[in-house]
Amino acid sequence: MEDLYIRYIHFFGIILLSATLFYELISFSRTLTNAQLKKLLWVDALLGISAVIVLISGGLLWSSFGKPSEFYTKNPIFHIKLTIFFLIAIISIFPTWFLLKNRKSTEAVISPPSYVLYIIKFEAALLIAIPLLAVLMARGVGLA
Repeated sequence: MEDLYIRYIHFFGIILLSATLFYELISFSRTLTNAQLKKLLWVDALLGISAVIVLISGGLLWSSFGKPSEFYTKNPIFHIKLTIFFLIAIISIFPTWFLLKNRKSTEAVISPPSYVLYIIKFEAALLIAIPLLAVLMARGVGLA
């Protein structure tokens, strides 16, 4: 029964992570007002919290609940999925750094560097691949 709660928390975290990342995708623009920046700071914090929820609940599913850990550990698709997740987490540092650096700005309009916008688009593109990999993995694709 505990695995149901852990799975629910995992799915909740995934949905929250997706929603916050796609909110950032549609809200980040070439110019941001202070109000937009403050809202994006909250959304970005929620994105980080959701990533931690996904990581912890996923780790519990891998190690203690659900299928045996060998099901995941021996599957190369699982490793690709994890790599993509960690890549998203690592590159999300750059938009977060931009937001934190400008949170006390007194300028009426702030222009994010173009690389921040590209990173968010790249994160969203990578995130779209994860559900496909999860479905393939659940079907046993990748196991010898």
